[in-house]
Parts: sequence; structure tokens; C-alpha cells
Amino acid sequence: MDNNWMNAPGGSNNPANNNSWAAPPGNDQNYVPNPNQYGNPSQMMNQNYGAQQQQPQPPPQRQQPPPRAVSNISSTSHSSAAAPPATTPTTSHKAPTDPIIADRAGDEETEDGRIRNKEAASKIRDAWIYKQIRARQDEFTTYQQGRIFVGTWNVNAKGKDENLSSWLCADWHQYGPPDIVVVGFQEMVDLNAVNVAVENKSQQRSQFWVDRIRSTLNSRENTMGDPMRAYTQIAVKYLVGLLVCVFVKAPHKPRLKYVGTDSVGVGVMGVMGNKGGVSIRLQFYDTTLCFVCTHLAAHRENVAGRNADFANVFSKTSFEIGEEAVSEVIRSGSLNKLSAGTSSVGISEHDISFWFGDLNYRVDESIPTERVLELSKMNQLSELIEQDQLNVERAQGRVFQDWEEGQLAFKPTYKYQPGTDLYEERPDKKLRAPAWCDRILWLAQEPGHVSQLNYVRSEINISDHKPVMSTFLVTIKDVVLSKRMQVHKEVIRLLDTFENNSLPMVSLDRIKLDVGEVRYDQRVTQQIIITNTGKVVAPFRFVPKLEEEALCKPWVTVSPAYGMLIPGEQTQIEVTVTISNATAHALNTSREVLEDSLILRLENGRDYYISVSGKYARSCFGMSVDDLVLYTDPIRDVPLDPILRAEKYDLNTKAAMCVPKELWRIIDAIYERGLDERDLFSTPGNPDEVYQIRECLDTGAPFENFSVHSMTEALQSFLSNLSSPVVPSSLFPTLDIDAQNIQSFARKFLEDMPPIQYNVFIYTISFFREVLLHRQGNRLSPAKIARICCTCLVSSAQGNGEEGAESLPKRRGNMQQIMLHFLETNSI
Repeated sequence: MDNNWMNAPGGSNNPANNNSWAAPPGNDQNYVPNPNQYGNPSQMMNQNYGAQQQQPQPPPQRQQPPPRAVSNISSTSHSSAAAPPATTPTTSHKAPTDPIIADRAGDEETEDGRIRNKEAASKIRDAWIYKQIRARQDEFTTYQQGRIFVGTWNVNAKGKDENLSSWLCADWHQYGPPDIVVVGFQEMVDLNAVNVAVENKSQQRSQFWVDRIRSTLNSRENTMGDPMRAYTQIAVKYLVGLLVCVFVKAPHKPRLKYVGTDSVGVGVMGVMGNKGGVSIRLQFYDTTLCFVCTHLAAHRENVAGRNADFANVFSKTSFEIGEEAVSEVIRSGSLNKLSAGTSSVGISEHDISFWFGDLNYRVDESIPTERVLELSKMNQLSELIEQDQLNVERAQGRVFQDWEEGQLAFKPTYKYQPGTDLYEERPDKKLRAPAWCDRILWLAQEPGHVSQLNYVRSEINISDHKPVMSTFLVTIKDVVLSKRMQVHKEVIRLLDTFENNSLPMVSLDRIKLDVGEVRYDQRVTQQIIITNTGKVVAPFRFVPKLEEEALCKPWVTVSPAYGMLIPGEQTQIEVTVTISNATAHALNTSREVLEDSLILRLENGRDYYISVSGKYARSCFGMSVDDLVLYTDPIRDVPLDPILRAEKYDLNTKAAMCVPKELWRIIDAIYERGLDERDLFSTPGNPDEVYQIRECLDTGAPFENFSVHSMTEALQSFLSNLSSPVVPSSLFPTLDIDAQNIQSFARKFLEDMPPIQYNVFIYTISFFREVLLHRQGNRLSPAKIARICCTCLVSSAQGNGEEGAESLPKRRGNMQQIMLHFLETNSI
């Protein structure tokens, strides 16, 4: 950490915070540096070790405000009018679940019939205290600045005695040596079956690279023989070919604690280590940091596989650090959610997290390989950056939600001829499109606490990947324990003022919620205002109905599901109704109605019952083709009630149509708007137009002048969201497909299809055959259309048992070959 560490508000130039790097009065003495042994870390940082005496600035392409600590945070106590902390970013990679904080088994009924759950009351109380302390954390925290170096390199199982200084120490002359050095490797061993299964070489190669990093950082040139300039290894974690290691400057080591590691394999069978992630977390002073090094699924077309690998690593990574460690970061306001009573934390539960490695995202297939090579060699990157799969997937919200990445200002780092600076174009090698496989991203609870100083690559050329590195200027927290204890006492004193033996009382501004007409894939939210009208605190929570486990039906979500109000305080509860595909199917088949009731319980008080109702505006999305062909009327006019439906239609007659009218309308509209449109079925549509197209299909209204890309997206969404797929998994071929048997398999496939599904399949395939006649304009290939057909028409249900689950991808591959056959054969 350089001069900015000292000159930032709260640094040693502030008389109230002299020796801010030394432990403040009351700090845990186990972590106080011994001045005779380590010297004063503040003075050590002030020397800057020959770096230019200037404040480092972010590169021009990332114009962002400086960290909040530089201009807004003072080490002296803040008044009550201080600005509240920034909103904590959230990252969600799976369907949210309603937080039931206490089991009903803990409910106790008093003599007067009231229900009390001591566990729930205690947790709600702790959550409120944490919320108050977090809001006042600036009163007991000083803020300084430090630098973190993050580097990643896929070494392709190579490496001997190459000089690593051009990678690890490239920017020291500009910014000075970083305070923390984090390095990740991928493919440090060959990812063959033996190494994946046994890991017999991983330990040896990980030690080799750790020794190389240590010798580079602590070279005579860098340390000048001064042990205080040296770096100390903090943690190492490896998994087959993956390795992550963390080094810190020697003066900081006493202020590191709660170090944890974890590894997650997501490779072969979803668990092996040929792909996956290795992670290290630690507490640096009072800032929690997490570093995740991953190697995700390969192959240019496998975007979904990479997204799934990210989600798996993110959700499965967990650090067992102990309940005391979790409690301390909660008391310091460092955890983005209350986890009291647990002993582990996840990736997002850190102040700052870094994610790096060979993420394997490529340039989209819409740009031919030869074109990607040409633009890469000419360093003309704008077109490639626009089609970078990671950028596209992040923009669509499908991966790395809320994570940040610097601008790509360097040439693609893959794939090179090892030992050269030339992209791989040798005739005997498979031609691959260059790509930015190697990336570095970050996630911060306080976005202003991270500033990226650079994001570049190294030109070391022994591998088919180039190393990538980035240096960050980060704001580090240092908690003054005596001040924190004072804030804690004040919060407890305030709470004690209101806690007594009286009963809590609240008022609700309404107990009946009617969300009105709700459409498919729509979210409608209404609010309830709860006011504490009593004289004591009112802990509240939503509880499941008797003999039920969930708080409410799947189509209802409540936020927050629990809380506490002091007298006179009020809060807003949001009740959201969402019509998902599963809910739409249940409504269409009369297995569900939009009616539910919520139970709001006051701890040591009464229960309040809130009704939630709505009306589903019926949609063709989420229905089956067997149902859709029964009606010539717009589906919105078909009653949901089975009795009313039976009165209006004779459902014993044969189907009114061969294929659903909605399918015919949208295919006909696409045909009219032109099949020569460039990047048809690749360019996403306008979300507003897609919504309006769905409304036209449901109501029978004529289409407006919608773009053909919006029409194609609506077609794919319609087919993908049928309640039952056109092609169920039971029709997947069980044997390998080849040129000799594909004709017979295709014939057998058509013979086994039910009549309506047969009609829809033939109609859809015929349309896509027509689309392929215009391939010169729309740039579609039979293989890409076959993949689209599989996505839209084929069941995604898993096989039965382990054997079925393992064989399903292979059977889906066979199904794709049959699709390709139907698209390319002379006649169906």
C-alpha cells in the first residue's frame, strides 16, 4: 500500500488516527505487529519502495468515481445525519426460496392461546441489531487504501524456468509493489484420465509454481535484501490442473486471519476436477476478501455449459470458518446478510470477491473463425468485443449478475502456437477462433471501494494462452473495537428501552390483496404497510399454514418474510405474484387457482390473515398442443373453469385444427417478413415486442409491424414453453446413429409420434427447411437449425435413474442428428 494509504481520510495524517495500521486500542492483541520485529506498517507503506510518488489513477477507459474512502469517509465519529451505506448487490443463480427462519416445532402456546417461538424471536432480534450496527459502521471504522494484484494463466501443462517478472511485476514501477498478490493457474498438468482420477502430479506441479512465484516476488531485485519487502505465502489450493495461491507483504501478515479454502469439481459427471474452481478467502484487517480461480466448460458452442459451471461453483463454494469468525464479521458490518448461528460463508458474503481463470467464453459463432483471426491479428477488436460470449451473457443477465469487468483493451489471449506470438493456424492443427478465454472480474458490496488500475496481458509465450493480470486499488476497513463496542451498547440500550412484558401490536393498511389480471411470465407486486402501534417492539414473521412447509403457494413471494419494528416504526411488505410456466400449466389444467392466504405472526402476539387473489389472463404459452388444437377461438376467450368450458365447447369432438393456430400465425408472419434477414434466429428480439406478440396470439389481434427477430424469439419461446414437449424423451434413440441406420431410425421416430405432435413436428421442420433455402441471406446452417429444433421441440426431462441421466446427453445428441437428417433429406 502506497502513500494514498496514508493520505486518505482516516490515515496517519489525521491526528485522530495516528498509526492507523497498528491495532487500535482494544484490538485483538494476537494480531498486533511487534514494532521491534515488523516495524510500523504505516511507515513501511509510506516508503513506496521506489514507486513514482504519484497517486495511481484508473485507466482512461474506466471513468468511475474514486473510492468512497478517499473523499467522503472520516475516521472521526459521524453524526446521525451521515449517509446510509450503499445498497448491497445481490447475486442470484437459483430460484429464490422463502426464508423460514425457525421451525414450527419450536412454537410454544401460552395459557391465553398465544404462540411464541423463542428461536425466531432471537434471530429476528439479532437481525435488527445487525442492521443498526451496519448502518453506523462508519462511526467505528477507519478506511485506508491498498493494492491487490490478480493474475491468471492457463499454462497448458508447460513451464520450466521462464522469467515471470513481466507478468507478476510488470506494473511495480508505476504503482509500486501490491499488498496482496493472487495468482491462478489452469492446466498445470495434462487433463488426461489418469491425472483427473488420481491427481498424482498435481501436488508436485502446484509446489513448482508456488516456488516460482515466491522466488519471483522475493527476488533480490525486488526486495533488495530487506525482509520487510518480502512476500509471505498465506494459502494454496489446487484441484487437478487448477491452482490458486495468495501472498501478502510481510508487514501485513499479523493482520490476516480466518483463512479458508475450498474446491468444487464440475467436470466429468459433474463432479470431477478437470473443470471446476478453487477458492481462498481471508480477512485482511477487517475487510473480507474472496478469490475464486476457475476453469469452465470448453468448446465455442457450449455457452450454456459455461453458465452452468459458473452457477455450480458459485452455489457450492463454501468456507467453514467457524461461528466466532462469522459473528465477528457480522458485528463489524462486513457480511451482506445475517448468518448468525452458522459457521460458513459463501462467495458473495465477502466485502470484495474476485473471479478469474480460463472461463472459456469465446467469440460468438456468428462471426466466422477466419474473420475472428483476421480481426485479432489486425488488433481491430470492437466487433469481436461486441460478440464476446461473456459480454453477451452478462448483458442478458444469465451469468455473473452484478459482477464487474474492466474493458477488454488487449488482443484475444487464446489460441497461440506455443513458443510463439502467432495465433494457431498450422495446417496440421484444428483451426480455432481466437478468444478472450482468460478473464478477471470482481464483486463488491460497496462498488466505490474497488478501482481497477489496469487490465492487461503478458506476452510470455510458452503456452497456447497468454497470461492476464490486473491491479486493483481497494478500500480496506480497520475497525476500532472500542468505538464498535460503544455503538453496540447504544443500539442495545435503545432496544432495551422498548422491550418489556407488554404485548406487541401492529396495524395493517389492508388484509386483502387483489392483483387483478395477471398475464403469463408477468410479475405483479402490491404492498402492505405494517405499523407498530404498540409501546413495545414487534417482531413479526410469516409462517406456513397448518400441515404445510412453505409460507405460501409457489406463485407468491413475500419480502421481507420477517422483521422487527420499534414503536411508531412502519415497514412495507411486498407481495409478488408471478406466473411461471409451471404455474400457467397448473392453471390451464384447473389444478390451481390464483387464491392463497398468508399468515403474519407477531412473536408473543396474535396472527393476522392476509388473502391474495388474482385472475389469470389465459395464454397459449404454457399449454399443450393437444389442448391448443381444440379451439378456433382466441385462447384468452376460452374459460379456465372446466364447467364453463364444457358448456361452451364440445370437447368430445375431434381436434378442430391439425396444428395450433398460434403456431401457424407466427410462422406465417415470419415467412411474410422475410427469411433472408441476416442472423435470423440469432439476434434477440425486442422484449416489448415479444410481449405484444404473445398478447396478439392470445387475443387473436392482428400483428403490428414487429421485427422479424422479435417474431423468431416469440416462436422459440412458444415451442420451448409448451407444457409437454413436442418430442418427449421416450422417443430418443437408444442406440448410436450412423449413416447406415439413420433412415430407419427417422422412419421409426415418425411412426411412434402421436398424431398432433406428428403434425406439429412436420409443420415446424418444413418451415425450417424453407428457412434453409435462404441461408445465403440469413447465414443459418443446418447444424445450427438442428440445435434450435432440439432446444424448442425436445424434452429436457432427465432419464430414470443414474444410467438414464448419464445416457440422456448422448441420446439428445442422437436426436440432433435425426433433426439434421430431416432438415437435409430430399423428402420427409
